[in-house]
Amino acid sequence: MASSSILSLRATASPFLVPSSPFSFSLSKPRSSSPSFSVSLNSIKMMQQGSEITEEAAGKAEAEANAGPAKTVFVAGATGATGKRIVDQLLAKGFAVKAGVRDVDRARAAFPQNNPALQIVKADVTEGSEKLAEAIGSDSEAVICATGFRPGWDLFAPWKVDNFGTVNLVEACRKLGVNRFILISSILVNGAAMGQLLNPAYIFLNVFGLTLVAKLQAEQHIRRSGINYTIVRPGGLRNEPPKGNIVMEPEDTLYEGSISRDQVAEVAVEALNHPESSYKVVEIVAREDAPKCLFEELFGSIKQQ
Repeated sequence: MASSSILSLRATASPFLVPSSPFSFSLSKPRSSSPSFSVSLNSIKMMQQGSEITEEAAGKAEAEANAGPAKTVFVAGATGATGKRIVDQLLAKGFAVKAGVRDVDRARAAFPQNNPALQIVKADVTEGSEKLAEAIGSDSEAVICATGFRPGWDLFAPWKVDNFGTVNLVEACRKLGVNRFILISSILVNGAAMGQLLNPAYIFLNVFGLTLVAKLQAEQHIRRSGINYTIVRPGGLRNEPPKGNIVMEPEDTLYEGSISRDQVAEVAVEALNHPESSYKVVEIVAREDAPKCLFEELFGSIKQQ
């Protein structure tokens, strides 16, 4: 082939750089009267890149159009230390949130105002499933339970909140047909069966009305309910920012360790996005020497029971 030969492109292109007729290629010697449609290889690459960008933008626009309205998630205990972080992360990830709280005024002061994706509703888990069903509403597609009793003189408080309150939420979901439930529980809830009766953490957490026993009973009710659940059992909760990566283990495995509340909230929210989390109990702590893993890998490593 002569070295003076060039590649010429004869085509008619639309304003979006998409050809209206098939490309025609020919080899010819250069002439002073070469038509204006002859372009260099760089021009061809630019045209191809422009076409790819246009197609990518169109694909994104179509995906957004088909995405529909944001999924609504009801969060019980939304003004708690962990619950508030869950609400914040849900909003950041594009969910609509119903924040279920006992004190509406306190909640309004805790959350930014004028956010159309956030709705604050009065909800007390101890008042029964009928009222909770009204608060959750037919538009909620999932429920995250981040409630916890407040230590005091009432030794039945853990059972009212962490047991009966959680059961009430589950029954409200069943009434409404909400089939996704995520519970924030605790490691060592089954400490007796793990041989951890003398573990100082197990003893301490059960001082206030057998809190861990109450949580375990609630977990068992969830697992019998038929609802698609993810039970998250974190180690000791820290208010500080995350330090270390998340370690996820099967139920009744971890008996020590701690984790930032921010990471607990992240696990709860990510469980909504990953089917690998369905019908599972996961225990989590954070460790500085642990590798950083994708949530698909973390949830996928845990077998369903």
